[in-house]
Amino acid sequence: MIFYKQGLPESKLLELYKKILKPRLIEEKMLILIRQGKVSKWFSGIGQEAVAVGVTAALDDFEYILPMHRNLGVFTSRNIPLHRLFSQWQGKASGFTKGRDRSFHFGTQKYNIIGMISHLGPQLGIADGIALADKLKNNKKITAVFTGEGATSEGDFHEALNIAAVWQLPVMFIIENNGYGLSTPTNEQYYCENLADKGIGYGIESYIIDGNNILEVYNKIVQLKKEMKENPHPVLLEFKTFRMRGHEEASGTKYVPEDLMKQWETRDPVDNYRKFLLEEGILTEEFDTALREEIKLEIDQNLSIANVEPEIVPTYSGELDDVYKPYEHEEVNPSESLENIRFIDAISKGLKQSMERHENLIIMGQDIAEYGGAFKITDGFVDLFGKERVRNTPICESAVVSAAMGLSINGHKAIVEMQFADFVSTGFNPIVNLLAKTHYRWGEKADVVVRMPCGGGTQAGPFHSQTNEAWFTKTPGLKVVYPAFPYDAKGLLNTSINDPNPVLFFEHKQLYRSVYQDVPADYYTIPLGKAALLKEGNDVTIISFGAPVHWALETLAKNPEIKADLIDLRTLQPLDTEAIFASVKKTGKAIIYQEDTLFGGIASDISALIMEECFEYLDAPVKRVASLDSPIPFTKALEDQFLAKNRFEDVLLELLKY
Repeated sequence: MIFYKQGLPESKLLELYKKILKPRLIEEKMLILIRQGKVSKWFSGIGQEAVAVGVTAALDDFEYILPMHRNLGVFTSRNIPLHRLFSQWQGKASGFTKGRDRSFHFGTQKYNIIGMISHLGPQLGIADGIALADKLKNNKKITAVFTGEGATSEGDFHEALNIAAVWQLPVMFIIENNGYGLSTPTNEQYYCENLADKGIGYGIESYIIDGNNILEVYNKIVQLKKEMKENPHPVLLEFKTFRMRGHEEASGTKYVPEDLMKQWETRDPVDNYRKFLLEEGILTEEFDTALREEIKLEIDQNLSIANVEPEIVPTYSGELDDVYKPYEHEEVNPSESLENIRFIDAISKGLKQSMERHENLIIMGQDIAEYGGAFKITDGFVDLFGKERVRNTPICESAVVSAAMGLSINGHKAIVEMQFADFVSTGFNPIVNLLAKTHYRWGEKADVVVRMPCGGGTQAGPFHSQTNEAWFTKTPGLKVVYPAFPYDAKGLLNTSINDPNPVLFFEHKQLYRSVYQDVPADYYTIPLGKAALLKEGNDVTIISFGAPVHWALETLAKNPEIKADLIDLRTLQPLDTEAIFASVKKTGKAIIYQEDTLFGGIASDISALIMEECFEYLDAPVKRVASLDSPIPFTKALEDQFLAKNRFEDVLLELLKY
């Protein structure tokens, strides 16, 4: 292994040695603690420390790094107090996740480190969003994101590279090619000779670097950082290295050929750099011994601090209170100036006024810029706010949602428009595993609204007509909004954008141009979690949301003798159970009306809640009316049969006779 100093002073060369030695000595201690049962799990980075240390040392502390769980050198190079890391690994409160996640599955804004989730791919998109925010601020910062050779097969990897290339984002995509994805060797993971070659297809500058040579890593990153600051663009870096331990300690390394292991042992990044410094007279044996003793003492002292820290005592409130970031609703009352507008106009005007109110708000989606979106909701927005804030995206929902999370991390608000709610399936993972869990895991907001044009009645078939709110109402950490009227749509959208928690905002396509209402012309908000009582009566409680609210109104108009409480939920998470229970206790009968298919829909949960909380008040079984348990068809006759609309009246009348 050849080391080139490239003009680095001796002080810098010794500093790099201290930085690479520290994680190695911590790792050696951790392996002892694993055997003693004092740490539950460990993902070792022994043999590949030069990548994490070299990259981190070349970046400024105020620049974001997104590491993996073998990148201890990132955390130590950012000088995180060791006792906090030890507490994190022991699942104690002084760690970064309050015992809710392990290893390096956490982030810390204080040290500008954003840790991984086990699905790997989304963090590449997060890096895009962080870098986009920096580019918009023109602050010449670089974002570095780590991944392994295995994750380069994930769709998120390709989506994130494509977005970074199209938007020319200052992201360093760092591949630690360490030989194995758990036990699967690289020749069973990809067919190209080098992973750096993948950059060519995206028009991305790419390099292959000796990942065990600390000076080669550091000097290359320093050079690239300078170039990227002057001319923002992404780079793809493949670091050739090797994983000397198992995927995690329990895995072992029996699947690795012995001669391959011996070959990489000769390329140890710490030992070889130490030998180089000794040969150059920069490091002495005495200084090395003293340095090791100093680091070991620091490790022992900080371990003592973590060891005496008490175990976490769980409480229900402690857990539930952290699922969402606390948010105090900002009440903005509507003006007296009204305009009679359609549902779609209310959405558009709400977006426009929120864009004016929040200069850090970015809207992203397919065809939303000059074209104005599939439904023309953002038509004219580019002229008002520019293409930096109204951004067309490639067709890559997963990375776009992750990028929205990155924007949130770096001080922006983000809206993602799904062209159709059906298409959210390709962005599902970062919504339910990243946005939904981030505040609970490490206290970081996810200031993202995902707009969901949804619903049937337009003969659009199985891929453009779903109303899939139940995918998200069961996921803790998400808020779900589903208005039925223009007034509510505008006010609730404004509130959703203000709320720092992730919100799925459903917009029924059939209502876009068919429903008119007098709506305040100016900006206003409506609190989430408050249902609307549209009609009052003592006969029955009808609970609904979205298009079925209008269908229920039609049924009641056709049957004026029925005196019903009609509740428009408006938001499904949080759910206004107080309004539901009060009405059911008054009427004694309840029917829940949804457009989604019956089994597993939110109507089932509402029914269960009523049975649990209002059983003694009920005069009849709780009824649910929903669409058929099949995919939604295309032809009008089939779609009419599928939808709940034609069955509601019969079920309602039967319930009233009970």
